[in-house]
Amino acid sequence: MIATIPSASLLGVDGRPVTVEVHVSNGLPGFTVVGLPDAACRESRDRVRAALLSSGLTWPLRRVTVNLAPSGMRKGGAGLDLPIAIGLLVAAGQVPAESVEGCAFIGELGLDGSLRRVPGIVPLVDALGASTVVVPQSCAAEAGLVGRHVVRGAGTLRELVDVLVEAMPWPAPVDPVPAGQAGKPEPDLADVRGQRVGRWALEVAAAGGHHLLLTGPPGAGKTLLARRLPGLLPPLSHEEALETTRVHSAAGMDLSDVGLVSRPPFRSPHHGASAVALVGGGSAWLRPGEISLSHNGVLFLDELAEFAPAVLDSLRQPLEEGIVRVSRIKQSVTFPARFLLVAAMNPCPCGGDGGPDGCRCREQARLRYVRRISGPLLDRFDLRVLVARADVGELLSGEEVESSVVVAARVRAARERAVERGVRTNAALPASRLDEVAPMTAEAWRVVEWHLRRGTLSARGLHRVRRVARTVADLAGAEHLVEEEHVCAALDLRVEPARLEAAS
Repeated sequence: MIATIPSASLLGVDGRPVTVEVHVSNGLPGFTVVGLPDAACRESRDRVRAALLSSGLTWPLRRVTVNLAPSGMRKGGAGLDLPIAIGLLVAAGQVPAESVEGCAFIGELGLDGSLRRVPGIVPLVDALGASTVVVPQSCAAEAGLVGRHVVRGAGTLRELVDVLVEAMPWPAPVDPVPAGQAGKPEPDLADVRGQRVGRWALEVAAAGGHHLLLTGPPGAGKTLLARRLPGLLPPLSHEEALETTRVHSAAGMDLSDVGLVSRPPFRSPHHGASAVALVGGGSAWLRPGEISLSHNGVLFLDELAEFAPAVLDSLRQPLEEGIVRVSRIKQSVTFPARFLLVAAMNPCPCGGDGGPDGCRCREQARLRYVRRISGPLLDRFDLRVLVARADVGELLSGEEVESSVVVAARVRAARERAVERGVRTNAALPASRLDEVAPMTAEAWRVVEWHLRRGTLSARGLHRVRRVARTVADLAGAEHLVEEEHVCAALDLRVEPARLEAAS
């Protein structure tokens, strides 16, 4: 007899539909899995056998062949254990075929018959066309985040078989955590005092989606500022939230207590991270990296100059295209990588706070430290700001400063103007549309021309300055024309590389 059970396998951050075909026939007892299974799929034979026997079910002493269709696509993971077990029971006549019609199954089996959660349950469920999906009880709430299926959870294989054979009631469903109801509150910008330029740069970066580089001595407040950027960003739309949730689920993160990721994520990898950890990849399992986990959110690289130069240069292509392509011998995947990059670095190895001139480093060491950041990567930062230590008077004053709620309202209004132009943020404006949406006055053009003739502004830099100036104008309430003051503000927030070296 043949049984066909719908399921799915994970490839990158996408689920791929898989049809598990089980054939039980006469012949020498055996169990064969075909259809390009990986090691975890091939080992399902022993897990399924032990789970059936531990659950009081009969293991057929016949020839069993399992085909994972389509046969030309590689399958991986232990999530196919449950559909293989159900298909075997149906083909052997222990479970009626009509009881599994319209149902898909995903889950790993323990040797005791328990159903265990699998990574990537959200993209796996999202790939299924069946109306009902049966998953382990521990990830039923996460599977319900997709919102297109009737999700059934079960704790053990015995419990599931009793439901299918004896029409026992399904276990009580687990309600998904409502979006935005879990997680820690965002740090408030009101905690930052005496950093007016840094606060302004943060607001412009949030409003226009512009990448930001903060340079200054230790203790100046660079990290303090960067960690408050997510609180200025508007909540994700439903499509963005589901896309972000799929990536986090594919990375193996437990979302049962978090629910749909409705706030922009914030990722801050250590400076010792490898290129694979940052970009994504692997050998057997192509896992999304930090830049994909920060998709639709913020990627913060603290101590930027301590990262390996090759690791930093691997960011250049994702910053331009919003995706990252990872290719291996056996397969190739595309990860989403549209994020807001914020980086912080000291002006020199010692931090610039020692000796009579504020630095203990030799000139060669300072220059070598700053030049670890390649010119092409540095040019991709729309905003490059020097952050000095806060004035003592402002730091100790009891004067109230704007909170994140107040600044976020201006950011939201500026982003709404960008959406009216057909883009998500001003940073995404194509160069061909700048004359249309960011026309500049004659005075503004003269300022830009002066910097171009001096060689302090490249052609790509010109486009970036015009986008930032458009954002500054939006925050100021300017309807159409970009004034000279807006262009000057954009240039003030774009410190030249020579000044960054001089600051060291």
